Amino acid sequence: MSESGNRISKQTLFVSIGVSLLVGFLVGIIYSDRFPQPEGQLVRQQQEQPQVPQQSQYAQAIASLQLAVQQSPNNAETWARLGHAYFDTNQPDKAIEAYTRSLAIIPGNPSVHTDLGVMYHRNGQPDKAIEAFDKALALQPGFEQALFNKGIVYYNDLGDTSAAIRVWNELLIVNPGATGSDGVPIAQMIKNISK
Repeated sequence: MSESGNRISKQTLFVSIGVSLLVGFLVGIIYSDRFPQPEGQLVRQQQEQPQVPQQSQYAQAIASLQLAVQQSPNNAETWARLGHAYFDTNQPDKAIEAYTRSLAIIPGNPSVHTDLGVMYHRNGQPDKAIEAFDKALALQPGFEQALFNKGIVYYNDLGDTSAAIRVWNELLIVNPGATGSDGVPIAQMIKNISK
């Protein structure tokens, strides 16, 4: 029995080391704040633009994270990281599922709610996207990412220019110098769509 117990422990150790290495890789590559492009595509904005890993690297990372969530199904952070990997590989259905699992464990994460909203946007579910952004904003009023993304969904998906302007004006109260990911000031974006 002791021999079998050692084998399981060693196997668990090796799997944990492999998962830790890949999770560390993912943290460096894909875990960052997310912002939409001003033209309406919601994407992640990274502090520095690292070289995009090849699809095989994403596939390996996803496989490792899937294994990690099987081994620790109550780890909200690992579920969120799996959601980020699906986010980055444009798999909104799977990202929605992973983010939802993360939020079922720890519901108070405004960043995960915001990422979930982006995935609902990509999945053609703008009402659910707005709902997710609203949950993020209820948890952290003035959360810039949620405000910006909510305006994008109102403007592009729902065709509600006045609601988009209202939300972006809320963003300007929080951060008067807020810009889109291409550096265009939000105030300029409002002026452009108000014409």
